[in-house]
Amino acid sequence: MTTRPRSPRRQAAPRPSAQTPKPSAKATPKPAPDRPEPAPLAADQSRMEIFLVATPGLEEPLAQEARDRGFTPEIQPGGVTFTGSWPEVWRANLEIRGATRVLVRIGSFRAMHPAQLDKRARRFPWADFLRPDIPVRVEATARQSRIYHAGAITQRIETALRESLGATIADDAPVTIKVRIEDDLCTISLDSSGESLHKRGHKQAVGKAPMRETMAAMFLRQCGYDGREPVLDPMCGSGTFVIEAAEMAANLRPGRLRSFAFEHFTSFDPQVWEKLRSAPARPAPDAPRFYGSDRDPGAIRMSTENAERAGVSALTEFRNLSIGDIEPPEGPPGLVIINPPYGARIGNKGPLFGLHAAMGEALRSRFKGWRVAIVTTDAQLARATGLPLLEPGPFVAHGGLKIRLWQTGPL
Repeated sequence: MTTRPRSPRRQAAPRPSAQTPKPSAKATPKPAPDRPEPAPLAADQSRMEIFLVATPGLEEPLAQEARDRGFTPEIQPGGVTFTGSWPEVWRANLEIRGATRVLVRIGSFRAMHPAQLDKRARRFPWADFLRPDIPVRVEATARQSRIYHAGAITQRIETALRESLGATIADDAPVTIKVRIEDDLCTISLDSSGESLHKRGHKQAVGKAPMRETMAAMFLRQCGYDGREPVLDPMCGSGTFVIEAAEMAANLRPGRLRSFAFEHFTSFDPQVWEKLRSAPARPAPDAPRFYGSDRDPGAIRMSTENAERAGVSALTEFRNLSIGDIEPPEGPPGLVIINPPYGARIGNKGPLFGLHAAMGEALRSRFKGWRVAIVTTDAQLARATGLPLLEPGPFVAHGGLKIRLWQTGPL
């Protein structure tokens, strides 16, 4: 008998136990492919945000000046903004008297952590704005952001500039890139001015506690000065108020004698710039004369030389006089504007009360019809003049001090 081979016995599938998890009904999702980093947002160079930096406390007169120059400014903390293209940047540097510098916001992107900052900074189109042969420097700030160390931000932006643009980093570079990270938004700006705009190019000598030209221009504007009345400064120092007033009357552009950082940008057009800068000024008809005096002969020498370099010597006159000897010049009344010693910076404040009293006596008795403006840190010193002072202007930051403009109506 032939024996048939037995079929192999089927083994039953193991029952699921409590220790064996049941397979999930949902399929395990595949890992998403890596998405490319969003491209950093570069500014449209035909409509960039332009920021005029103001001396704190002088934003309002700066906005008025920008409006008078044909811009459409909005007041922001620390200055005013408007939109425009590169010729507007050049014209703002050339014509605006009250701004300390002109910043151009060229782009922005989100940066939540250092690696993201590295990647997006390398992808930023630096070559659209900067030349690789011009050294640059980076200044960074951070506020309310996950990336908060300014030094680390600076290093990462510098590395991106070296690797993507081939730029040289130098402390004395003619171009400054300003990087601000606020609420995790990284904003990149270029300083188009270079040296502070108060450096007009004509002043080679200054006295003690000098008044910056940008501040002087804004104080003159706060006084309602429009270039059609005489101005006298009986403590003229290096002649800042007198020269600024004369330039305003002659319609001379404040930046005509100096150079700017924007001349190193890829967008710079020398022919357009030269045409803009060489456009003839339109002096006001029958421009008045402008007067300065000081008891220091050295101050008179400085003022005279500065006025000559500024091209306004024909409109100005400086005399060596003490405050008690001042007299109104011939002609219609105008504005007396003074930046006397404050005491906080120069010597003891005690003797200054006598100085202010003598100044007030001379002005009250001899300058009928003239208006007076005094810049000081101390309300008591201003009132020591005995002049009929109006409510003072806002506090203005000046070298670590807070100063204010005090004015009178016609005496």
